[in-house]
Amino acid sequence: MTRRTSRRQEPLDDAELSRLLPAPGDPQLSPARHLLLEEHLMNEIQRTAPAPAPLRRIARRALLIGVPVTAAALVGAFAFTTLTGSGGSATTAATPHPVEAPVVRIETGSTARLASTVERIAAAASTGKTPEPGPGQYIYTKSKVSYLSVSHTDSDKSRTWVQPLHIRETWNSPDGKQGWLDEPGYQPEGGVSLDSDVESTLNGPSYHYLKTLPTDPDALLKKIYKETEGQGNSPDQEAFATVGDLLKEQLAPAELNAALYRAAAKIPGVVVVDRAQDAAGREGIALAHVDRRSGDRTEWIFDRRTYTYLGSRAVQVVQTDDVEPGTVLERTAVLERAVVDAQKQRPGTRGTDV
Repeated sequence: MTRRTSRRQEPLDDAELSRLLPAPGDPQLSPARHLLLEEHLMNEIQRTAPAPAPLRRIARRALLIGVPVTAAALVGAFAFTTLTGSGGSATTAATPHPVEAPVVRIETGSTARLASTVERIAAAASTGKTPEPGPGQYIYTKSKVSYLSVSHTDSDKSRTWVQPLHIRETWNSPDGKQGWLDEPGYQPEGGVSLDSDVESTLNGPSYHYLKTLPTDPDALLKKIYKETEGQGNSPDQEAFATVGDLLKEQLAPAELNAALYRAAAKIPGVVVVDRAQDAAGREGIALAHVDRRSGDRTEWIFDRRTYTYLGSRAVQVVQTDDVEPGTVLERTAVLERAVVDAQKQRPGTRGTDV
């Protein structure tokens, strides 16, 4: 068959092009979606790079909710592996399949008992026995965790998927220069190094760095807002998230620990939730804050009797991009926190135990 070619040589003007071509779709993504894609691509680069930069802390979760088809085409091939693991490529085959996120009854938050609850929590923190890590020692944290894996694939808009509950252990030197992470199924077998020469900041604090922070709640909160300016969805949400990150896998001096809670109580939108359950199934009282953009509420859970920190939870409280209210997007529980004499050593043992 002979292919026919156009004899028209003069160029088409804009009007003719607009008439002949189909109307373009709207390629614009919301700021949240742009951030999501950026995090996906950066995580994939870290995952496949020959010598990935070590992670100094748990990355804040990225929600994969209602991604447009054009965006899904970019990240769909690695959406599950990117959001379920942060280690090398060796983790891909061993990563457990995600499970459907649990749905719970949403408890109403209130400011009625905020001041008294925070004072009880701060008092417990300031009077608690906090071990002082010395040279050569490590801060050990054992947690049970489940983070968002992927939310709503193109073929199924009715389910939100999370990691199965699993154990995560970290070891961090007081100066933040040496560390180890063991998270079977989500990191290479045996764990990964967290060694780094990066200077400690609020986004990646060492114990020594935390000792330099002000213990006056107002001064502390002012510094948190200043250091996190321009990050996250809003200044208030970022401040709350920053304090929450310090509670998970770090050891703070008792006086600073109390100041962190008193500072958090001054963040607009913080409420008390009377009932919340951590990843270990322990029920307690919570301090919580709602992310107005994503519609989920982050809850820090405390023992109702002793007011010691138990863990955290993120619950969707507003219908957003097909995520059902009450969906639990994230759960953590601190099972053990101690100072040990060697990297990979567990409390009650001698030498390396991993």
